Amino acid sequence: MNPPGDALWNSLPVPAFVIGADDRIGAVNPAAEQFLNSSARRLRGARLFERLAIDAPLEGVLGRVRDTLSPVFVKNVDVSGGQRPPVPCDIQFAPLSGSAGEVLLVMEPRQLSERLGTGWAVSSSARSAIGMAEMLAHEIKNPLAGITGAAQLLAMNLPAEEREMTDLIVAESRRIVALLEQVEQFGNLRPPEKRVINIHDILDRARRSALLGFAARMRIREEYDPSLPPTFVDRDQMIQVVLNLLKNAAEAAGSQGGIIRLRTFYDLGLSLRRADGQGTRLPLQVEIIDDGPGIPPEIYADIFEPFVSGRENGTGLGLALVSRIVSENGGWVTVESVPGRTAFRISLPVAPFEADETGEGG
Repeated sequence: MNPPGDALWNSLPVPAFVIGADDRIGAVNPAAEQFLNSSARRLRGARLFERLAIDAPLEGVLGRVRDTLSPVFVKNVDVSGGQRPPVPCDIQFAPLSGSAGEVLLVMEPRQLSERLGTGWAVSSSARSAIGMAEMLAHEIKNPLAGITGAAQLLAMNLPAEEREMTDLIVAESRRIVALLEQVEQFGNLRPPEKRVINIHDILDRARRSALLGFAARMRIREEYDPSLPPTFVDRDQMIQVVLNLLKNAAEAAGSQGGIIRLRTFYDLGLSLRRADGQGTRLPLQVEIIDDGPGIPPEIYADIFEPFVSGRENGTGLGLALVSRIVSENGGWVTVESVPGRTAFRISLPVAPFEADETGEGG
């Protein structure tokens, strides 16, 4: 197995690995040797996850990359190997073009990462922007309401053909207010009130609401595993997560509409290691899959960051809120996207045996 382009491969400033069809390391670049403090000769032939510890539920990720021929990006996770302490990294698995099942793994250490107690992270610049927007939101919303009202009063005395400018003022003012309200909600998210919940009840509630509103032109197909046990999450927060993802899919489809698949299944192999070192299994899988154009490559790596949006006039807070809510409810969210297929996967824990529907011990 030869690395892709020796000169370029050796010059990469970040650790990179070529993983063979047998999930063993086929090649490493010098940055990867330095990261693991081991030579390419020693690493070659070793199983990837025996030499590299990644604090994320990645079991089966190599198979998914090979099956879908699409990359998987995981943001801000701890990666360690050998005797070195964990390092926060952004990592990407991608199918290697022209190979037989080989996967390229690239890791980018995040020297300036900031971590919150829940494991959810956001860049310092985005956090500063959110904090500033929170402080200004209340002061800005009040005069905007006055501007909107004044424009509406002006429009009442104008003929229909002259209302274009007043309509624009009203529309843009409302858009700014909506953005400010999302910023306030993002910064003031309450702690989750977890209960024993059937995940299909959450999906059905979100589906019905979406079809009556923003997803009226979409077709939503259900592919549920009825045998799934209940999960342990905040019902209202998870409904909001699913609604945000459905809205994202509907807006990506445009006026022509499309198909959204809601899929659930059980995968016992997925687990997440918490800050205390204990592992938490996340076997309940929920996928929201659309047939839209896919996520633009230039924002794919930052899609869960605040203020990152692929749509004109998009606020860029919907997916950031999804990531934060899922994390604070003890789950994990990832995305795989190619033109014609975008799949957001939410991995959730099973409700503990001692919990009941009130969130207390039984």
